[in-house]
Amino acid sequence: RSGAPEERTAPPPHHLLDSRGVAPNMSRSVAMAVMLLRVTHTTGFAFTGFARAAAAAPPNRVGGGVGGRSSGGARSAGTTRMMSTREELAAVANAQRKVPDATAGCAIAQKWIDTVNDEYESLHKEFEAQFWGTKMSLSTPSYDPASGGVHPSYSTESLTDTKGRMEAFLASEERLKQCREYLRDDIEAPSLSTSQKTTLKLFERTFGCYIMESDAAKLHRAAATKIEGGLESARNTMQLGAIDPLSGEFSEMSSVALRSTMRVHDDEAMREACYNGLRKIGDFVLDNGFVELAKTRNAMARELGYADYYDYKVTQAEGFGKDTLFKILDKLEADSRPLLVKAREQLALDKGDSALEPYNTGYMMAGDVAKKMDPFFPFEKAIEQWGRSFAALGISYRGATMDLDLLDRKNKYSNGFCHWPQPAWVKSDGSFVPSVTHFTSLADPSAVGSGLTGLTTLMHEAGHAAHFANIAMPSPLFSQERAPTSVPYAELQSMFLDSLVGDAAWRRKYALSREGEPLPWEIIEEDLKATHPYKVFGLRAMIAVPYFEKALYEMSDDQMSVESIAKLADQIEVDIQGGLSSRPLLSVPHLLSDEASCYYHGYVLAEMAVHQTTAFFMDR
Repeated sequence: RSGAPEERTAPPPHHLLDSRGVAPNMSRSVAMAVMLLRVTHTTGFAFTGFARAAAAAPPNRVGGGVGGRSSGGARSAGTTRMMSTREELAAVANAQRKVPDATAGCAIAQKWIDTVNDEYESLHKEFEAQFWGTKMSLSTPSYDPASGGVHPSYSTESLTDTKGRMEAFLASEERLKQCREYLRDDIEAPSLSTSQKTTLKLFERTFGCYIMESDAAKLHRAAATKIEGGLESARNTMQLGAIDPLSGEFSEMSSVALRSTMRVHDDEAMREACYNGLRKIGDFVLDNGFVELAKTRNAMARELGYADYYDYKVTQAEGFGKDTLFKILDKLEADSRPLLVKAREQLALDKGDSALEPYNTGYMMAGDVAKKMDPFFPFEKAIEQWGRSFAALGISYRGATMDLDLLDRKNKYSNGFCHWPQPAWVKSDGSFVPSVTHFTSLADPSAVGSGLTGLTTLMHEAGHAAHFANIAMPSPLFSQERAPTSVPYAELQSMFLDSLVGDAAWRRKYALSREGEPLPWEIIEEDLKATHPYKVFGLRAMIAVPYFEKALYEMSDDQMSVESIAKLADQIEVDIQGGLSSRPLLSVPHLLSDEASCYYHGYVLAEMAVHQTTAFFMDR
């Protein structure tokens, strides 16, 4: 979904599609979805065509700034035939073995490629070990002789150090120079295999995304990383909860538990107490470094020649700037605003004006039906539901190893995610390296509604895992989620699969009680009638995040303060959502981390593509 301003609300007739299942005039979001979601009977989803084609596109700027994805990168995906992962693996291996007559140049280049791959893979693993350990608040493992080595100790300092070393490797001007020399020499005297050229072009794009020629920008980057580490560490240990309105006692609860209680608790005073607990997250992060973090991020981006940090982040990942992105979002915002007004008026008419209070909206829409559905989504069945559903779709994980941390607990990162300490890739000898996946959800089996929420997160993160487990390309850099990987491209697969959980037919087949009884049709119907008229609330909550971050990073340093940022967050909620949000903007964890900040637009664009993808398959 890389920056096509035009939108198509309906897919073309099947007879107008070419051999790839793509129409010549199909919008890129739909074309990408069609190619990414091609299912094979034996090996599952095949994703490598997009990665291979995207790698062939040149970076759109390097030097004095950060290179990003060119619009040509997204269009080139349309020229690539999707193959099953088995065919793809064979093609990659064969291409790597076909050494031209000028074997000296080809062998030298391959040795250099192998060195880059091995060194990056090692640095990537070290960083991901720290990322997982700190985000999950794991205790330090002891040395285990059977493990073959010393386990790392987990700390914010080690996370900052490993991230810095990995990014320094990717920001090497010497490696970029050497990469370009190989590509230039090949033009003058062809010697490289197709696989080698593809890999070198991917190296060129990736290195271009991380190189900073400004020493001041490098210092700002290091300072931001340090502030971010301290802030996230403090946030993970924050005492969070609600004051029981009956007893007056403080009850410690995670942000997940606060949101769940607010959706289903019958006592309005308790729902309001949970909302107030969520609001305290914003106060905490503003008092613990977020203001300085935002200023420092902006200083780095402006030193590199970007308008601000948001412009830097979106250009780095998508290849187009902030202005282009918000031309797309502005249209969506304007077109959905009348639906928001109508939905809020209808909710107030049906349930009373108090239903519009942020702590009442979710409960008034579906509190009763959520309780009725709860017995049909016991969380202990979530793994089985995921496995059966994905297997029926033909999705496999190609020998991947997965570490799942699925339950909510104290000090654990308050959002689901999926990372790959071992990226899937194909070595130069043709051997395939299966992925190792870490992913998490935040279920509380004792809470009403938590089974459904936990299952949806599980399906989402398992979708990410399936996507990246099936990338068979000649470098681990093809199968990592950071720039130049497009955010909506990465999110489309997972969001399409988690959308199944809300589908009536899926629910009737897979939502079973502990006794094996299916979810009754009358409850499915009741839920649809209770929630469908208000679907726009979820969309508006989603787009509020990028509009807040846009406005935040457009503030000058003099304008940024604890008070002004808190006021801005409330203003954006009222403007975009019609009133204060049940999920306060400053409680969104994505704002804090470098990887996830200025990222939420990817969910919005992917959500648009999910509906287009569904319409395409239903039409076909």
